[in-house]
Amino acid sequence: MTRFNLSDWALQHRSFVWFLMAVSLVAGILAYTEIGREEDPNFAIKTMVIAAALPGASVEETLTQVTDRIEKKLEDLDQLNKTRSITRPGSSVVYVELLDTTKPRDLPLIWQKVRNMMADIRGEFPAEFAGFQFNDGFGDVYGNLYAFTSDGFSPREMRDYVEQARRAVQRLEDSGKVEIFGARDQVVYLEFSTDKLASLGVSQSEVQATLAAQNAILPSGTIDAGPERILVRIGGSFDRTQSLADVNLRVGDQFFRLTDVADVRLGYQDPPTELFRHNGQDAIGLAIGMRQGANIIDFGEALTGVMAQVESELPIGISIHQVADQPEVVEDAVGHFLQALLEAVVIVLAVSFVSLGLRAGLVVTLTIPLVLAITFVFMHVMGFTLQRISLGALIIALGLLVDDAMIAIETMISRLEKGDSLTKSASFAWTSIAFPMLTGTLVTVAGFIPIGLNSSAAGEFTFSLFVVIAVSLLVSWVVAVLFAPLIGVTLLPSKLAHHAETVGRTRRAFRALLRGAMRMRWLTIVLTLIAFGASIWGMRFVENQFFPSSDRPELILDFTLPQNATIEATREQMARMEAALEGDPDVLFYSTYVGRGAPRFILAYDVPPAGDNTGQIVIQTPGVEARNRLRARLKELAASEFPGVDIFVKLLEIGPPVGRPVQYRVIGPDLGELRDIARNVAALVASDSRTSNIVLDWNEPARVVRVDIVQDRVRLLGITSRDIAAALQTIYDGTSVTQLRDNTYLVDLVARGTDADRRSIEALNNLQLSSASGQPVPLSAIAVFNYDTEQPVIRQENRVPTITVKAAIATADQPATIVNALKGKIDDFRETLPQGYSVTVGGTVESSAKSQAPIAAVVPLMLLIIATLVMVQMQGFRRSFVVFAAAPLGLIGVVAALLPSGAPLGFVAILGVLALVGILIRNSIILVHEIEVEREKGTHPWDAVFAASDSRARPIVLTAAAASLALIPISRQIFWGPMAYAMMGGIIAGTVVTLVFVPALYLAVFRVRRPEPASEPEAT
Repeated sequence: MTRFNLSDWALQHRSFVWFLMAVSLVAGILAYTEIGREEDPNFAIKTMVIAAALPGASVEETLTQVTDRIEKKLEDLDQLNKTRSITRPGSSVVYVELLDTTKPRDLPLIWQKVRNMMADIRGEFPAEFAGFQFNDGFGDVYGNLYAFTSDGFSPREMRDYVEQARRAVQRLEDSGKVEIFGARDQVVYLEFSTDKLASLGVSQSEVQATLAAQNAILPSGTIDAGPERILVRIGGSFDRTQSLADVNLRVGDQFFRLTDVADVRLGYQDPPTELFRHNGQDAIGLAIGMRQGANIIDFGEALTGVMAQVESELPIGISIHQVADQPEVVEDAVGHFLQALLEAVVIVLAVSFVSLGLRAGLVVTLTIPLVLAITFVFMHVMGFTLQRISLGALIIALGLLVDDAMIAIETMISRLEKGDSLTKSASFAWTSIAFPMLTGTLVTVAGFIPIGLNSSAAGEFTFSLFVVIAVSLLVSWVVAVLFAPLIGVTLLPSKLAHHAETVGRTRRAFRALLRGAMRMRWLTIVLTLIAFGASIWGMRFVENQFFPSSDRPELILDFTLPQNATIEATREQMARMEAALEGDPDVLFYSTYVGRGAPRFILAYDVPPAGDNTGQIVIQTPGVEARNRLRARLKELAASEFPGVDIFVKLLEIGPPVGRPVQYRVIGPDLGELRDIARNVAALVASDSRTSNIVLDWNEPARVVRVDIVQDRVRLLGITSRDIAAALQTIYDGTSVTQLRDNTYLVDLVARGTDADRRSIEALNNLQLSSASGQPVPLSAIAVFNYDTEQPVIRQENRVPTITVKAAIATADQPATIVNALKGKIDDFRETLPQGYSVTVGGTVESSAKSQAPIAAVVPLMLLIIATLVMVQMQGFRRSFVVFAAAPLGLIGVVAALLPSGAPLGFVAILGVLALVGILIRNSIILVHEIEVEREKGTHPWDAVFAASDSRARPIVLTAAAASLALIPISRQIFWGPMAYAMMGGIIAGTVVTLVFVPALYLAVFRVRRPEPASEPEAT
């Protein structure tokens, strides 16, 4: 690097370099205005949902005939991680989860392959199989949710207005998926009286067939009339409810009106499959997604305009309420981060001005916008957005990126003081320190490699941290050697008088400490190692964490009733909670989802499976303090006023969602044995007083009435089991006969029994069927009723029944702490399990382990790259050993910072600890390089160590101060706080290690003896 001097080239081409600086600033400003904004970074949800149906099958039949066939075939998928399935009578839902190493760009091809695999086995299912439904948009985010409420309008009228709003939103250029939810479909019910049908000797199936035949759409020919073709159309199809009521039917020898045997009623789906309410009022929801790559702030402004126009056109009595506003949340979140970034810039500038003086500090100051501008350009080109991770990375990088500029300007000032010209002083850094700075920068970047190459979902979530830091640090080196010399030549005076250094108390104290450490090198080494050992021991007292809960103000209430609960029972319980929320000062508004969960309004949201026994209430509070107060009250209310209902009061999560944090999966083949084991595991979990709200995700059986047909009797009557099953299906659940066709929707014509027949178990005894001859036959005459129980739902993982024991935490303890405390009991319990049964840890601890495993796999590569860079620079094993020895000692400061602050060691904090390795090695490289430079001048090794350590103390302390103090703005945040504390402590301790331990270790490794006192430098 001595043949070509980049700094000297920049000084010889000043106009061009000024032009490059101006272009960089303009391009950075343009990139900043165009770059996308998000609350959190995107990460691929590598899950597909396959739904399948076998109507009429029991849960065991559905499991063996449908679920097992699907899961067995999916085992052939190369990228499969595991399958999870939920099997209910007649329906199966299988979650296909891919390996974390699967690339997001490969997902469309993999999902198509899954569809093809299901098509291949379609012929293996029973003839009654109703087919598949695929959802490969499981991770789609609907960042904007609206609730439409009304006073005096029917659900059908409301749906028409919501449909108009949907079409208006879809016309926006950046709109993505737009879905309507909570709407109730219109249905025409034919409520047959089985007694009347039996008295007429008419079977219900015959009436249904007659109605379907009349309403069918069938070709009726074309008349070729010479030069013209005339179409023939047949009328008589049903166009309204009254046309049905006016129908006269003839079945066999019987001629009668439809109203003689059935009540014709236009209504809405009953019971509904799902309900949506806003502030306790029935509503219809509109979920709006955004096109990938669009700017969410711009989209939010356009959407607000469209919805304002829609609202202005609605009739009086219909209101629109915004339930989720992701653009506003993103704008607020980005604004807070930009404020933190500005605070960090001010802190770094203060350090620069105080340490370097006005002019030199101004030179360093001007490099910051240049580095940030070029970094914004790279982010925009590479498709990264401004969000929680990338903005946090900028703040972390800010304290590091000024290091090179500080070192370069300090070197320039030192040469000016020695009498060199401005030009020569400006280019001296290139010949003396540029290569060690580059090596140190590359080593710092290498410390973040575990983030860049981490294949887990958490790694994908934090990937922008690696990219932004790597780009900004590399750019900072280029700016330090290309732009900073020119800025320095422009702003610094042409000559600086060489002042005899006036040593203050701090400098004298440091020199005394340094001399003592050098003279008692072995004591210094031993004390450092003792401190390191104490930090390793102290790590056991540091709480472990995966990702913290979100700092958003929403509060989520998950409702789960017994598996056999009706949606009406679920609605009643949730209505009771709504009444408790009404008028609460800590509640701005709330939205209720009955029979389903809320749409995924943020990516890191755990969408629960739909079911009649489940629901969610999403509460918007004024802020975090109000949210926490309300959360405590609702927990007490749920425990005291809602017995038998599982209400989990939770916060939104950051990163991949987990749900209840403490989880154990109980796996085994026999359902009865499995339930017993799961209950025992739940008892063990409950033995820890810190756990609360312990549930099993499935357990309780449901009642069932078994209608055992006396086959000989039904054959004599000319009836089959199929006829009886169809009749019962029609009476209790209803059967779609045909459809009424209006201009917008198809309205199902559903035949079912009367309300009295449908609501009573005892009605089975009096149920009348028609024989083949039309004679009424009581069901009790041809069947025997048995009352039993069966499992209403079975959950499996990888084709094995699995019950998950889940628990919330009642204290401030972290999940890993509780799991570690329970480990002994769980291990002892495992020893007692029968063959084929197991208990494994799930929840937060499992997710954290899955995310940390790829980090551990990449750490050897990180160390190899760092070792290679160090060897390239040091060109010696002993020097490299000295440099490397400082790397792990930052743990002393990490533990010293985390323990008093109470901050947990989370996933992001672990990444910060790994990054400390590169930061500390960087400082050591520069120090050891300075020692070698002094020795090459002929200085005695002892004096070289002292002089290098003394001369590098100021820039190392200053860069450490900039790097650690710049983290203060994000140390107050829930997400970044633990990482900020860990890095601040590690950097501060690492600075002491670099300036005290490394010199002592160098003397010990190279066996440098103390020279005669006459040659030792004196303090001035």
